[in-house]
Amino acid sequence: MRETHVRLPALLTGFLLAGLVCAFTPYNNIKILNSPLAGGHFPLAAFGCLLLLLLVFNPVLTRVRRSWRFHFAELLLIWSMITAASGIAYTGLLRTFIINITTPKWFTTTAGNLGEILVPLTPPSLFPQDPEMLADLYSGMDGGLDMSWWEILTRIPWSAWMVPLFWWGLFVLLLYTAMLGMVGLFSHQWIENEKMNFPLLRVLEMMGEAVEEGGLWKFFTQNHFILGFSIPVVLHLFNGLHTYFPEVPQIPTLILAQPYIPKEGLLSGFYKAKIYIYPAFIGFAFLASKQVSFSFWCFFILGGFLPGVLQFAGWRLPAAALGTTFSPVLSRVEEMQMMGAFAIFFFFIVWLARDHLRLVLQSIFRKQPLADDFRGLLDPRTAFFLFVGGILGMTGWLCFIGMDLLPTLLFLGVCFMVQLVMTRLVCQGGLPYFTLALAPSDGFLAFLNTRILSPVTLYMSVVVQKVAFLDMRESLMPSLFHASKLSERAAPRRRFLWGVLASVFLGLVVSFAALLAVYYKYGINTLPDDWALETARRVHENAAQLLSHPEEYKQWSMTFCIIGAAVMGFLVLGYHRYIWWPLHPIGYLTAYTSAMQVLWFGFFIGWLCNTLVLRYGGVKHYKEVRGLFFGLIVGDMVMALIWLVVGFFASISYHVLPL
Repeated sequence: MRETHVRLPALLTGFLLAGLVCAFTPYNNIKILNSPLAGGHFPLAAFGCLLLLLLVFNPVLTRVRRSWRFHFAELLLIWSMITAASGIAYTGLLRTFIINITTPKWFTTTAGNLGEILVPLTPPSLFPQDPEMLADLYSGMDGGLDMSWWEILTRIPWSAWMVPLFWWGLFVLLLYTAMLGMVGLFSHQWIENEKMNFPLLRVLEMMGEAVEEGGLWKFFTQNHFILGFSIPVVLHLFNGLHTYFPEVPQIPTLILAQPYIPKEGLLSGFYKAKIYIYPAFIGFAFLASKQVSFSFWCFFILGGFLPGVLQFAGWRLPAAALGTTFSPVLSRVEEMQMMGAFAIFFFFIVWLARDHLRLVLQSIFRKQPLADDFRGLLDPRTAFFLFVGGILGMTGWLCFIGMDLLPTLLFLGVCFMVQLVMTRLVCQGGLPYFTLALAPSDGFLAFLNTRILSPVTLYMSVVVQKVAFLDMRESLMPSLFHASKLSERAAPRRRFLWGVLASVFLGLVVSFAALLAVYYKYGINTLPDDWALETARRVHENAAQLLSHPEEYKQWSMTFCIIGAAVMGFLVLGYHRYIWWPLHPIGYLTAYTSAMQVLWFGFFIGWLCNTLVLRYGGVKHYKEVRGLFFGLIVGDMVMALIWLVVGFFASISYHVLPL
C-alpha cells in the first residue's frame, strides 16, 4: 500500500476542526436538541468535515496550487482527529460527568437522607462542595441569559473547579493511556493476523481508492450509488419537511409490533419490539460479513423468544431477583447472561492473540527482536508499557481516594474486559450505534455480598463506572482502533499518532469549558436533558440503597451468568472448529442491548441483500451492487447534515439518525 506523507497543515486543520466541533457540541446536542455532532462510531461531524474538505476545499486548493490540496491519508487523519475528540464532548465522557460529581452535594438540598449518606464518602478534592457554586450551576447565573459566551466564561468560578478538574483530569488521562496501550497491543492482531473487515471504514477506504486513482467523480456518479443515494434523500426530504410543515406527507420509518403481538405467551418478548428503518445502517450491515450480520438479527429474534419460553415453563422471575443494578436499561434477570458471555468472549479474544502476545512479551522480557512491520498507531512493546502504566496509575489513583486494592483490581479488570469486547463488537460488526445491556459492576456484584466491600469502595467504583465505563455510544476506544487501521496510509505514522492524541487532549479542555458555559448560562435543571439527570442521580440513589441495605449474592443472576458463559463457550467452540458454522459469537453479545432493538431490522435487510447478491450475482456483481449501499450511507449522512444546519435556525429539529 502506497503511503502518503502527512504534512503540518493537515494536523493544524484537524486540530482546528476538532476544537470547533467540541466547542459547539454541548450547545447543539443539549440546548437546541439538534442531531448529535458525533452520535456514534461513524460520527456525523467528522463525515461532514471530510466531505467539505474533499468536495469544496480540495478543488479550490488544486486550482491555486495542486501541491496544496490534502492527500487522502491527510483527510483520514483529520477524520480520525475529529472522531476521537467529538465523542468526549457528549456521551463519550462529559454528558453526565459534571452532574455525576455534583449530585452528592446537590442531594443535601433536595434529598437530605441521601446527601447525609453519600457526602461523607466524597473526597472534597473530587466533588465540589460549595453550595453557592452549585446553585449557579443548576439554576444558571443571575443574568446569564443576557450575557455573551465570553462573559459567561470569564465569570465561571474556575478557582473552585481547578482541584476537582486536576484530579479527575489525571484519572481520565490514565484511563486513555491504558486504552491506547490496549489498542496498540491488539491492533496488529486484529488488522494483520485476523484480517478484520472494519465495515464502518469501508466507505472511507473506497473513497480513498477513488481519490488516489483520480476517479472520485466516477465514484459519486455510478448508477448504483446514485440509486442508493436517492433513497435516503427522498425519505428524509419528505419526513423532514413533515416535521416543519405537517401538511407534507410522511413516510413511516418506525413500525410498532405491539398491535400484532400478545402481551402473554410464547411471543410476549416481542410485545415491545420495533422495526426502525435507517438506510445507513442497512448499508453498514451489507458491508459486514454475512455471518456477522446474520448473527446479529438472528440472536435478537432468539433472545425475544426467551421470556415466552420461561413463561411457558412456569418460570416467572421477578425484577427483584436482579437486586440493585446500575445499568440504565437492565430490566430482566435473564439478561445477566451477557456478563458470562462477555467474560468467555474476552478470553477467546486473548486466546486468538496468544501467539502475538507471546512474541510481545518475549521481546520485552527476553530481549528477542520484534518485527518492525507492525500494523497500527504504535508498536506493541510501547503499547504494553502504556497499558501497564495506565492500569497501575488508575489503581494507585483509586486506592489513594480510599478504595481497597483487591476490589479495585477486580473492578478495573471487569471494566477493561467489557471495553475490549465492546470495541470488538463495534469494529468487527460495523455497529455505528452501540449500548451495553448491563453495567460492569452488575457482573461482579452479582457474586458478592456487598457487606464485604467498604462504603468508599462500593460508592466510588459505581461513580467512576458512570464517568468512564458505562455509556459506550461515543466511546473513545473504537475510535482509536479505527484510527489505528486508517494510519496504514500515512507516513510518518508517529505524526498520525500525535495528531490523534493532541485532538483528544484538546477535546478534553475545550469540551469541559464549553459544557460549563452552557450549564452556567442556562442552568442544568432548565436544560432539556432529563436522561442525563435521571441516570446520573439513579447511580447515587442505588449506591445509597446498597450502603443502607446491603445485599447478598444474587442466585438467579449468578445462574444466568453461568448459562451465558456456557452458551458462549459452545458458540466459540463451534465457530473456531467448524468452517460451516453459521453463527458468529458476537451476535449473542448484542441480543439484549437497546442498540440492537434499533439495528436488528437493518441487519436483517443488509444480510438478506448480501446473501442474494453473492448467491445469484457472484463476487463481480457484488462489487457493482455495493455502490448502492455506499449510496445509502452517504445519502443518510448528507441528509442528516442538511437537517442539522436547518436545526440551527429552527425551533425544532428533525433527526435523521437515532439519539
